[in-house]
Amino acid sequence: MTQWDRLRQLPPVYIQQLHELYDRDGLPMDVRHYLSAWIEKQEWQRAARDHDFAVVLFQVLLENLDIQHSRFVQEESFLLQHNIRRYKQNFQRYLDEPCSLATAILWFLEKEKEILASADLAEQVQLLRVDQEAMETNSQQDLERKMAGLRNEVQCMEHTMVCLEEQQDEFDFKFQTHKLEAVVDEALKKEQVKVLQFLANRLNDCRKSILSDINKVLDWTDDLINLLVKKELVEWQRRQQKACIGAPDNVCLDQLEKWFTSVAECLFQVRGFLSKLEELSGKVSYENDPVKARRPALQKRADTLLKELLKSAFVVETQPSMPQGKGPLVLRTNVQFSVKTRLLVKFPELNHSMKVDVSMDRYRRFNVMGTTTKNLNMAESQNGGMVADFRHLTLKEQKSGGGSKGVSDISLSVTEELHLIYFNTVFELKGLAVGMQACSLPVVIISNSSQQQSAWASVLWFNMLSQDPKDVVFFASSPAAPWPQFGEMLSWQFLSATKLGLNPDQLEMIAHRLFGKQPNYDTYKVAWSKFSKENLPETFWVWFDGILFMVKTYLVDLWKEGLIMGFVSKGKEKSLLKKKKRGTFLLRFSESVIGGITFSWVETAITGEPDVKTVQPFTKEDLSQIPFHEIIRNFQLLEADNVPENPLLYLYPDTPKDRAFGKYYTEKTGDDSPYIKYIKTKLVFVSKDVWLV
Repeated sequence: MTQWDRLRQLPPVYIQQLHELYDRDGLPMDVRHYLSAWIEKQEWQRAARDHDFAVVLFQVLLENLDIQHSRFVQEESFLLQHNIRRYKQNFQRYLDEPCSLATAILWFLEKEKEILASADLAEQVQLLRVDQEAMETNSQQDLERKMAGLRNEVQCMEHTMVCLEEQQDEFDFKFQTHKLEAVVDEALKKEQVKVLQFLANRLNDCRKSILSDINKVLDWTDDLINLLVKKELVEWQRRQQKACIGAPDNVCLDQLEKWFTSVAECLFQVRGFLSKLEELSGKVSYENDPVKARRPALQKRADTLLKELLKSAFVVETQPSMPQGKGPLVLRTNVQFSVKTRLLVKFPELNHSMKVDVSMDRYRRFNVMGTTTKNLNMAESQNGGMVADFRHLTLKEQKSGGGSKGVSDISLSVTEELHLIYFNTVFELKGLAVGMQACSLPVVIISNSSQQQSAWASVLWFNMLSQDPKDVVFFASSPAAPWPQFGEMLSWQFLSATKLGLNPDQLEMIAHRLFGKQPNYDTYKVAWSKFSKENLPETFWVWFDGILFMVKTYLVDLWKEGLIMGFVSKGKEKSLLKKKKRGTFLLRFSESVIGGITFSWVETAITGEPDVKTVQPFTKEDLSQIPFHEIIRNFQLLEADNVPENPLLYLYPDTPKDRAFGKYYTEKTGDDSPYIKYIKTKLVFVSKDVWLV
């Protein structure tokens, strides 16, 4: 990035300093702006003390102003034409003192550096105060600055190419004129040859300079592609994996699309510069022409970088998903699913021209059916991206008995087999053709809805732990999950289903269930077998998922409001309630009944000691008939010779029951309640003298 471009991106306070600097006479800001790249490349320090060198720079400066004037004439920029002509006239005062002009320009450049140094110091001080989130933002801002720098550099190079063509045309015209003229005067002839040699040397230097600039731009581009492909895109892919299993991560591709497109556009411009250099070299060439020597290698490098960028730019934006599935990446044979691909390099001229084909690994035993070819287009995307949205695909199992179970002979259950869906297309633009392939995250394919719960467990486990999104033999030797990572994944399940995740106390109860009582669980790990294979059919996952289904279906409002403590062990429950006044109760999930919820309350025993009582868990069969808040509202105890009463008075720790649940009650109460009849049919033995009615 040029010094001038860095200055233009500074905060307003430093921009003001820049305006104040250029309020002085000596170097107009317009000249500094339009000739910024050329000005910064010259040796003004040498020119300040070398008169002959200063004369050369002075003449080139005037020529560059002429070129700018011609450009503004073509663009019909009347005011800029006038200003440039006036600046050139003002510079004539340095005709006899070109060293003074060099000294003045050098002074302005040094003052600019002082402004930059001041801004850099302020930025370093600010960086010391930022937190981690701000550091991530700064990282993106740094990438944005590099991107803007690349665009500005390419824009300046475009201007330099115009200057080069002007210089070549001037040299060619004078050279052809010299050949046609029969100059007799030897002194004049020598002077013409001297001028031609000067123009030839200047042309050669300009070609070398442009080739060096192109190489620097390619270095810059290489660095940006590394950041985009190996950092930003990889981080997005990891966020997408986590989002597939409930994490609240941002997976929007708009920013990546802007960056990928910007770099691709710059590389196409560089390819255009190289083609122009080849054209110019074809018209005027000479011994040791730097274009002929260096252009082929630069062309090859530019094409390699562009192909690398394009191949990485084709991604699966929305992973395969069935409309009624538990989540993405679980597909059932003969059931429709959808998936969306996106090209992050957005060129509107390619709208509807690139075909995307869907297939599966040829070693797998499933065929993709339906509309398997679509065009990338901008109409099917809400944000105008280049997408192919496949909405009507199905998988059909191959009937041939070829025995091709998969790429491996490892014996895995159906819900542990992972499959990849591939998407292929070809990018063709401006003489460049690149084949591109994207693939889905591994999907689990089932043939019966009874396998869905187990299949989703596999999807959770893979996307929680796998760092290789193409590892289809992951379950051949699945790693264990560290408790912090495992607990976070469980919390995501509640967060995505109910908008409220698990708190530390709830997670501690789950850890207690898995590992027993421990002072700290951070170093403990959960094995895949412990999660989804041990104690079939009532594995840990079946227990947890049963609770999740119950909450999502029947208890979501109570859960979101924090009225259900939920994950609390029997021992912890008793220790909490025994410290509270009579009638205090809490709601917890059953540890033994799949998809069950119960409540416990504290009574005062005959001895005066607190006595904790619990009812048999309620399951989906009960909750589908009567809302849980109505069960709590109408719950009664029948004791010998006593009037029935509701022992539930205060929701733990001390909220009056009706204040906690009142807004959910129906208007009718007591025997008028539409649910009281159902409750009276549910006689559940609690103790020798206590029943639930």
